[in-house]
Amino acid sequence: MRRREFIAGLASVATISPLVASAEQGDRPRRVDVLIAAATENDPYNEGRVAALTDALRGLGWIDGRNLKLVVHRMTANAGDIRKNVTELLSSRPDVVVSGGNMTTGTVLQATHSVPVVFTTAVDPVGAGFIESLAQPGGNATGFMQFDFNLSGKWLELLKQVAPAIIRAGVIRDPTTSSGIGQFAVIQSVASSVGVDVVPISPLDEVDLESGVTKIRRSPNVGLIAAAGAPVTMHRDLILKLAAQYRLPAVYANRTFVDNGGLISYGSDFIASARLAAGYVDRILKGEKPADLPVQAPTRYELVVNLKTAKALGLEIPSTVLARADEVIE
Repeated sequence: MRRREFIAGLASVATISPLVASAEQGDRPRRVDVLIAAATENDPYNEGRVAALTDALRGLGWIDGRNLKLVVHRMTANAGDIRKNVTELLSSRPDVVVSGGNMTTGTVLQATHSVPVVFTTAVDPVGAGFIESLAQPGGNATGFMQFDFNLSGKWLELLKQVAPAIIRAGVIRDPTTSSGIGQFAVIQSVASSVGVDVVPISPLDEVDLESGVTKIRRSPNVGLIAAAGAPVTMHRDLILKLAAQYRLPAVYANRTFVDNGGLISYGSDFIASARLAAGYVDRILKGEKPADLPVQAPTRYELVVNLKTAKALGLEIPSTVLARADEVIE
């Protein structure tokens, strides 16, 4: 069963299940604001994250429109757009802010040290300065990590597994954040062991992105890695177009690329993280402090393979990779 069908099923079940409020609700609905950067219109994956959060909150007794006001802010990955949205939502005095990755989380935490923040896909939140430690966050933020930096090296190893002839790889990563810098550093550290030269490509501007991919494809036996980060996700369609146009094998940190025609992804389940975040929102609304709620790392990562794309690229996906896959799109 495809994930978006599963989410739809959850929503339909939630509408017919009896609901028992489990929180002291007071006289007013509690307000939770959700920030989603790099949100394209009607994107099933992003909307699936919102649905998962909403359904999980409903299961905990928080009903949007009754004892909860859930406000979703969809925006580009442009820093100015994010700052504008953060300023507007903080003026509405939310009880909790649910952020995504490092761009939205960092912007919120620069703007407030008092409003509780639950992040769902942060990378290295200690190194980014969001928290003091995973076990004791110590401030007004807690939540869920997207992955440990070591995962970044697995992308290059996976690329070499599915396309053994590759000797050079362009790494699309955000050069302005500690997350983007850290991911590239880890990829670079394993490059020599797999016999691949890696070249950074910036996703901050479409022209630079296209120029970087166009330049690297002039070399023989080239592939791509699209690292984690809102600017990368924002240019998903362009990256997929360029990979298909130049017939470049590519590994992605986010399965939304593979759902839309990319070759293979390996990363955490964003929808599962959104569902788990509801538990922390519930606990904070009931009086617990983010400082006392430990940041959690993923317990598993999902591997998704698109065999249609592999066939179009003339690639035979190794049986060992297929055996590990959580989902195969045929």
